Amino acid sequence: MIVVAKRDELAAARDGLSGRVAVVMTMGALHEGHAELVRAARRAADSVVVTVFVNPLQFGAGEDLDRYPRTLEADLALLERDGADVVFTPTPDVVYPDGPPLVRVSAGPLGEVLEGASRPGHFDGVLTVVCKLLHLTRPDVALFGQKDAQQLAGIRRMVRDLDLPVDVRAVPTVREPDGLALSSRNRYLSEGERTSALALSRALALRDVEAGRALLAAEPGVELDYLDRVDSSTFTDDPDGDLIVVAARVGTTRLIDNLLLAEG
Repeated sequence: MIVVAKRDELAAARDGLSGRVAVVMTMGALHEGHAELVRAARRAADSVVVTVFVNPLQFGAGEDLDRYPRTLEADLALLERDGADVVFTPTPDVVYPDGPPLVRVSAGPLGEVLEGASRPGHFDGVLTVVCKLLHLTRPDVALFGQKDAQQLAGIRRMVRDLDLPVDVRAVPTVREPDGLALSSRNRYLSEGERTSALALSRALALRDVEAGRALLAAEPGVELDYLDRVDSSTFTDDPDGDLIVVAARVGTTRLIDNLLLAEG
């Protein structure tokens, strides 16, 4: 496994890869959900590039950029175990050499609802860095987790609208045996908060928006942001939509989850 931190190092490493190349983009603090992305990438391509970069553009005022866990040594051990060929670990000055970019990718209407309404500008920051990393890594296929469903929809639309030559694939959400969706932010939860957090997956399992909202309203320590049924490609409200999405604060930690109804 080759670990690089500079653009020229990445270009040289990328040029040395053969066959189809897959990329998995992460912000580090890796867990088994990320490991499954890497394993899926290995199945989809001949070579796998993983990026580890905490992107400042997608954090709003008062969010946890400085607090976000950084565990590079453990991350590299996981990535070597699961078959990454190249790991790109840039600092912000490498990704944004001229400082915060003046030109950015806009998520448009999709970036203004649900998660975008709660975190203004978040998806613009996500799409801007994903676009840059796609150019830098030059993959044939890019894999993203279904847990971040609105992010996935935005990336798919960006790739389609801007004619980016990459195949975007979703990997199903990885869960603990009790149903909790794996997230780097789960490590912020106390033991009691983790128990409360299980209410999110229980609410989704009801497959009914009103019943799910009632369940979360009755759960101590859970502050619901939204629970809605939407179209998975546009994230517009749709009573017949194929996706139920939820976001809630458990203690001081904001968690998201979703259920793709077609897959149960």
